[in-house]
Amino acid sequence: MSDDPTLGIELTPEAPVPETVARGVRAEEAGYDAAFVSCHYNNRDPFAVLSRLAGETDRIRLGPGVANPYEMHPVTLAAKTATVAELSAGRAVFGIGPGDPSTLSNLGLEDERGLRSVLEAFKVAQRVWDGERVSHDGTFEAADAGLNFDVPGEIPVYVGGEGPHMCRMAGKHADGLLFNGSHPDDLSWARDRVAEGIEDRPDDRGDFELLAYASVSVGADREAAREAARPPVAFIAAGAAPPVLDRHGIDRSLASDIGEKISAGEFSEAFGLVTPAMIDAFSVAGTADEVADRIAAVLDHADGVVVGSPLGPDPDEAVTLAAEATARARSNRCP
Repeated sequence: MSDDPTLGIELTPEAPVPETVARGVRAEEAGYDAAFVSCHYNNRDPFAVLSRLAGETDRIRLGPGVANPYEMHPVTLAAKTATVAELSAGRAVFGIGPGDPSTLSNLGLEDERGLRSVLEAFKVAQRVWDGERVSHDGTFEAADAGLNFDVPGEIPVYVGGEGPHMCRMAGKHADGLLFNGSHPDDLSWARDRVAEGIEDRPDDRGDFELLAYASVSVGADREAAREAARPPVAFIAAGAAPPVLDRHGIDRSLASDIGEKISAGEFSEAFGLVTPAMIDAFSVAGTADEVADRIAAVLDHADGVVVGSPLGPDPDEAVTLAAEATARARSNRCP
């Protein structure tokens, strides 16, 4: 693994845009390397947040985390991400994946999810960023599509996902994988799948980075931190593949019930079904010491971690606590 693991943060625009932007500025000040703004139709526009962040930060890399190619045409996604690159003087990253099934089902898009659509979307985006005009006939169509402006710098592509085929595809074709997992056993499994894809990776594609896109909840009060983890854990459990649920001994039917309640907008009921075993499997939740120990174990298999929702009972305080816990985790791994 890397001697200096990447530290990223997920910013969820549930709060007003100025509040989310202020949290991103705080993350840069705390030493985070990247900020990914989550993309769900029922939250505020992630690209509005990214545009504001581009003007109020200097160093941190910025991108959607993760966009999907179903709610918006892939060339439009490429243009929006290129705009972030322009506004941030070349600091954009592109997180793209198959999307959250619970929210996509509300839009009638759940059946569109798949590996091929994600791969085609970012391959076309890369060509558009390089100044090409692109025609494409596959999971989506484009005819002589291109951008009318130059894109500064390189835009790394991070595939968001957790299935075996998505992990292998990322290892072969992308710059990194945002693996939706918080448990060392899951990251160990993901590392093996990525390695299978890297075997077929062209030498000119450059280095690859496996990041644990982890639900983190850190606070001084252990129980409050674990309680705050319920909402994101509900979404993760609802979207987890059966082998992942089996790996952690989680009842498939219970996870399915959670997904149905989320789709129906019955969020309190869904969150109430989350078990302690789900919190242990699908989040890094507890005190700063507990979080540091868990992140250290994750970093035995990953090249870095993205500190994801909910961050903690006090999200602003948690930005700093998580950075300190990650620094402690890094030092604990040093010989």
